Parts: sequence; structure tokens; C-alpha cells
Amino acid sequence: MFRILFVCHGNICRSTMAEFVLKDMVAARGIADEFSIASAATSTEEIGNPVHPDTQRMLREHGIGGFQAKRARQLTRADYDGYDLIIGMDAANIRNMNRMLGGDPDGKIHKLLEFAGSVRDVADPWYTGDFETTYDDVLAGCKGLLAHLGR
Repeated sequence: MFRILFVCHGNICRSTMAEFVLKDMVAARGIADEFSIASAATSTEEIGNPVHPDTQRMLREHGIGGFQAKRARQLTRADYDGYDLIIGMDAANIRNMNRMLGGDPDGKIHKLLEFAGSVRDVADPWYTGDFETTYDDVLAGCKGLLAHLGR
């Protein structure tokens, strides 16, 4: 089983979008039972809050559901042992993830767009307001991730 955790600052926009995009992709391929997919935040700012309304809108526009019960949670040190890949959205997330997880001795931490052949960050739509570009980046990263995993 592939255990994947997506991480962003608040866990209401980018990481949740990636979580549910990837869940939808593996379900469509009939391989959902091969995956455990979740998301978390580096900050405490949004803990307990639902998925951002514009993230919900983007997911719905693409026929993706299942996110209604999702609430933001914070990354914990125990997550390092609980997941095979821990994927951040930007360089600041990666720095915070390394600090919070006590480093990355097993090479589990990656930036999402690495899987799409890019060093770019996934821009935070909380600040940019551009949820469409974020969705496109998340989709490209998730497609690349599945290719990387041979799925």
C-alpha cells in the first residue's frame, strides 16, 4: 500500500485539493485500495476548519467529491512513520516539514511539482485568489506522482 500525505500551510486549500484529486484519480483507475491518502498543515491557523469554499468549488467543477467531512489538522512527528511519501506544496512547507518531523532520514519529503518535472512551488490560492492555476498544478503533480509510482 502506498501511504501518501500532502502538506501545505493551512490544510484548507492546496493539500486538501491534492488529497481529493489523487483519491479521485486512483478511484477512477480502480486502484484506490492500494492507497492511503491524507493531508495536513504545518500551521495551527486553520485546525478544525473545513475545506476552503473556493477549493470545494474547484473540486466540484471537476466532478470530485468526498471532501465534505474533511477538517484541517496539523502535521505531527508520528506522521513520518505513518506515511511513505510526505509531499509539500512549496519551499516554506518543506522547511517547516523538516523541522516538525525532525529531518528526513528516509527521503520521504518531496515537493509536489518535482513529480511533474518542475522545481516551482504550487502557489497558495489563499493569497493569489487563483484556484484554477492551483488546480492545474495539483493535477500535474498528482499525474506525475502516479507515474513515478508506476500506477
